[in-house]
Amino acid sequence: MDGMTPAPTPGLGGGQDISGAQVKDPEIKYICGDCGIVNYLAARDPIRCRACGYRIMYKARTKRLIQFEAR
Repeated sequence: MDGMTPAPTPGLGGGQDISGAQVKDPEIKYICGDCGIVNYLAARDPIRCRACGYRIMYKARTKRLIQFEAR
């Protein structure tokens, strides 16, 4: 190398983890507005039910405790 190009830093959007394997985009749980089937969609997937083709999807609630601070 010519010493001018920086080496990619692991964990900063390179698409790879420390071991060099590809990191898969996390899939988010969505529920179809028509048939109610649970679908898992990644960031680049089309927003469409895989069972019926309906385009309105509802994001499922998280099971973790979320606490907001009142002001």
